Amino acid sequence: MGDTRTRLLEGALETLRTQGIAGASARAIATAAGVNQALVFYHFGTVDDLLAAALRHGSEQRVAVYQARFAAVNSLKELLDLGRSLHADERAAGNLTVLAQMLAGSQMDDKLAPATAAGLGMWVIEIEEVLGRVLAGSPLAEFVDVAGLARATAAAFVGLELYEGVDKDGAEQAFDSLEQLAGLVAVLEDMGPIVRRTVRSRLRKVGSTEK
Repeated sequence: MGDTRTRLLEGALETLRTQGIAGASARAIATAAGVNQALVFYHFGTVDDLLAAALRHGSEQRVAVYQARFAAVNSLKELLDLGRSLHADERAAGNLTVLAQMLAGSQMDDKLAPATAAGLGMWVIEIEEVLGRVLAGSPLAEFVDVAGLARATAAAFVGLELYEGVDKDGAEQAFDSLEQLAGLVAVLEDMGPIVRRTVRSRLRKVGSTEK
């Protein structure tokens, strides 16, 4: 039974990759899994529940692949380098398509939203831990909402999957701009305590003005 469940989970992911959320029917998933269609309902109750379980299953597997590499990151530049590699690998494997399709499906079906958020949340946890670590000594540390930035980063990578499909050069430019920002942070860190204090002072003034 456990093997059948796994086959259905993998079949659901493959269907999302190849046919999208619109094609993710019980019949299509069962065909991809190589099992009887009735087993979709026997094991998961509904197609939505199967899709939700499949996304959790896929996200857990993919995050586990990168955990050691996330743990080795010591700068924003290294995080962006990992991000480029991760984006290329996950796009080639079709896993970013799965997330994008589930996000699209969540707009039409509220039942898919919690699982989709949880799938993204697994990536957010890893990114937030890295950002908290690499920004700890930065002049920006006290002004950056690390949790919010981690969510923005995760959302951006999924968004770039969609954007890259219509403007590959534009997506590459977006990555380049993020690397320039990381470079600016690195420059600030190397400028010594006097400059860092000046930057902090200016940022505090900006923050108080916005309030």
